[in-house]
Amino acid sequence: MRLNGKRAFISGAGGGIGRATALKFADEGAAVIVSDIRAEPAEETAHAIAAAGGKAVLAIGDLTDPATCEAVFASGAKALGGIDILFNNAGIVAAEDAGPVETPITAWNATISVNLTAVFLACKYGIPYLLQAGQGAIVNNASIVALVGSAYPQIAYTAAKGGVLSMTRELAILYGRRNIRANAICPGPVATPLVNSFLADQSAWEARRPYMPMGRLGKPEEIAALVAFLASDEASYITGAAYAADGGITAAYVIRDEQ
Repeated sequence: MRLNGKRAFISGAGGGIGRATALKFADEGAAVIVSDIRAEPAEETAHAIAAAGGKAVLAIGDLTDPATCEAVFASGAKALGGIDILFNNAGIVAAEDAGPVETPITAWNATISVNLTAVFLACKYGIPYLLQAGQGAIVNNASIVALVGSAYPQIAYTAAKGGVLSMTRELAILYGRRNIRANAICPGPVATPLVNSFLADQSAWEARRPYMPMGRLGKPEEIAALVAFLASDEASYITGAAYAADGGITAAYVIRDEQ
């Protein structure tokens, strides 16, 4: 019950890491604002929390739109009486995202909008509630590509996640003396529906596996455990940090395939 009495906002809570974190937060005692652009998966997450005896409220909307984002936060905060934790998790990977020469501007704009601008807007409209509460924790979902370059070309995604990491450091500096912490997680490949769709081709998986020291994908629940720690008082002296949860990928130079 590390989050007992806390009120948490989670974007992209309808599936993958967001859903796992919403369930983890509720299990740790938090009331959860389940936010997603998709109503049905968010409702499923909220129902799962309620079935386990937790408290969840829905906040459906497109966080890339300023007016919608502001309204989503207002409705969630009203329902719970405030917000103590922000987990900015929602993100996309555009199929057309490749190198800078090949990537169309439409894919660039969509990726930056969801993966970076929406995080900015969530902070813009969410941080005032943390300030009202007198304390708070922000966790932003970046990626290992915010720490190292990606050999798999995805220029828009890499740029957006690098921006999330830099923004997180700035938030830590701006609000550190106002009792608000900001940290980033940098997951490697995690077995979410999005990643699974990319690795459905066995050859795509086999091409990547030799460079993964643990030889497997992460689990959404493993990332959720890290987010819960960073959101809790156990991480009370941690801010401005980037935590890689990647099975050792960013630690590896060359790894031998064990087969």
